Amino acid sequence: MKIKIQLAVMMLFQYTIWGAWYVTLSSYLGTTLQFEGTQIGLIYGSFALAAIISPAIVGVLSDKLFSAQKVLGVLHVIGAVLLIAISYQHTYQWFYIFVFIYALCYMPTIALTNTIAMRHLKRPDKDFANIRVFGTIGWIVMGWVVAYYKLELSASPILIASLLSFILGAFAFLLPKTLPESIRGTKGIKQWLGLDALSLFKNRSFMVLIIASLLVSIPLSFYYSFTNLFLNDIGVENAAGKMTLGQLSEIGFMLLLPVFFRYFGIKRVMIIAMFAWGIRYLFFAYGSIDFMALLYLGIIIHGICYDFFFVAGQVYVDQNSPNELKNSAQGLLTQATYGVGMFLGTWLSGRVVDYYTINEVYNWQKIWIIPSCIAFGVMLLFALVFKNKKEIIENEINE
Repeated sequence: MKIKIQLAVMMLFQYTIWGAWYVTLSSYLGTTLQFEGTQIGLIYGSFALAAIISPAIVGVLSDKLFSAQKVLGVLHVIGAVLLIAISYQHTYQWFYIFVFIYALCYMPTIALTNTIAMRHLKRPDKDFANIRVFGTIGWIVMGWVVAYYKLELSASPILIASLLSFILGAFAFLLPKTLPESIRGTKGIKQWLGLDALSLFKNRSFMVLIIASLLVSIPLSFYYSFTNLFLNDIGVENAAGKMTLGQLSEIGFMLLLPVFFRYFGIKRVMIIAMFAWGIRYLFFAYGSIDFMALLYLGIIIHGICYDFFFVAGQVYVDQNSPNELKNSAQGLLTQATYGVGMFLGTWLSGRVVDYYTINEVYNWQKIWIIPSCIAFGVMLLFALVFKNKKEIIENEINE
């Protein structure tokens, strides 16, 4: 029980740090610092670039050289200092540089916290979700705090994240020891960096899923990068607080996911998710202060959009990878989604926002139509090409 509490606190701070400033950053950059849409997109894209590199960092540092909890602590302490530096930046060039360096420190900690939790839970297949949910709770609570005190247009959320990062950095050294894996059997640089998972591309369905995950991450970037700015721009009050409804729905739909797996199979579940992505952006395109119901629906179906695709993808990768490649395969999925896909998405979303902005007036309807079309296009491609021999997923989470 003591270990579970420690792991729950770790997850709570891990995602509270991210939730404190990531969602509202676009409003701060666009309204307060007057950055252009392309600049905002590139700043968000720095996290994606870091996600491409981070699996290698985690693999070499925590899997081969040092205890994972020590690496986690050092990265968060360094990250806390960088967040303070970020809060004082007012020019695009320096803001981008410091955010990118910070992202290199933060993105590996996502995998590190998962590794630490999995290693110390006796039944990770059944207990991990109960630990991970504290991260979502932390994200929600921080969104409420930022919205309640009206901090969205200031650098205060960044400074709050810095304080939280210091706390987690210190707390990490009190976590259970998580020693590095033995390097016996590591035959070369590909195994060290987890690139041996590329052999899984010989499986056509695996390759299709990775490509679809990458492409779906492009419209996902529109949501993360510009939803808060969109809601504030059209006059929605307490935008950050309302966006936490999406995280609340994540919890609910996560509980429903095993039921959908059982009755629909993984392919249909993922098609439902991609359809939800397309519909969500149509809700945003035609929603307004006068039609708030559409905006609420667009936010609330986040649980379907995220859980039914990305969590389902993780399940598929786990079940269709040999034991010696499971970690590398999950890293490959992370690189495709949070890395390449999100990077392309942040770049494209910034360009689209700039293209449909005239005299500092955003044409949000046209902006949101673009990711909607992308989502529907990927859905059609996936439906036609993806073949899954095991239509009903008998995953441990069903038990």
